[in-house]
Amino acid sequence: MNIEIDSYDERILAELQNDARVPMAELGRRVHLSQPAVTERVRKLEAAGVIRGYHAVVDPLKLGYALRAVVRVGECNFAAITRRLETMSEVRTAHNITGADSWLLEVVVRDVAHLDALLWTLKEFGETATTIILRTLREHAPLPPAADTAQAMAAGAAKIKSKAAARGAAAPRKSRRRT
Repeated sequence: MNIEIDSYDERILAELQNDARVPMAELGRRVHLSQPAVTERVRKLEAAGVIRGYHAVVDPLKLGYALRAVVRVGECNFAAITRRLETMSEVRTAHNITGADSWLLEVVVRDVAHLDALLWTLKEFGETATTIILRTLREHAPLPPAADTAQAMAAGAAKIKSKAAARGAAAPRKSRRRT
């Protein structure tokens, strides 16, 4: 089901991403719609798959997981590692990726010994490389519709170019990205 997202829907999505437990009446007040109108819009966004669910965000530290890490797993048997990853409660996210590695995992563990045991399990499937997360700057950041993001980036690039032209300098070059 395709759905056109207008400015009301954008504001509804922003509010729900900030607080998914907000009552519909309060959500309606925040976006300047009646409670029945905002409820209908939320239902349409859910039916279209734009809103896929509502989740509690838990603190791993409060559950006894003192360390978070990112683990890259090299080339491996897709079916075998997929079956194993589905059973590992320590694996918070698992991304099948392109490049030299096959998987990018975010894991939570109690301590270094737990991390070591987890890595030995993963080494059955392929080479691993691990990075411990010290601090997280952004997590679960609100996601605006892609068109708005592209427009904002284009507007920012145009602003930089106009400032450079006003100074008489050449516009900044595009950076070359390593792959």
